[in-house]
Amino acid sequence: MSRIKSGKVTRQRHKRLLKQTKGFFGQRKNIFRRAKETLMRALAYAFKGRKLKKRNMRALFITRINAAVRPLGFSYSAFIPALKKANIQLNRKMLSQLAIFEPTVFQKVVETARS
Repeated sequence: MSRIKSGKVTRQRHKRLLKQTKGFFGQRKNIFRRAKETLMRALAYAFKGRKLKKRNMRALFITRINAAVRPLGFSYSAFIPALKKANIQLNRKMLSQLAIFEPTVFQKVVETARS
């Protein structure tokens, strides 16, 4: 049996990976082994970051809602159960958008929840 060299396939695989590491610093962009290690870590952080972003955004929405209901004589922790009791099904993102861009509509939502 003659030996089969896989140079072409290996080179394509290496080039594909090195293309993804463009912009990395030093050996991390042009030495295959270092580049692969760094890319794997970067992809792991990216995956984790997408999950953390959702958590951070929810915290931001809650902070905005709390800041908007305080002047109207409510706290966030009292406002959310009042909404549920009034059967108003708006998520936190929409409530924060209303509080920022449509304060009069948000005020009406708060009054509805209060009654």
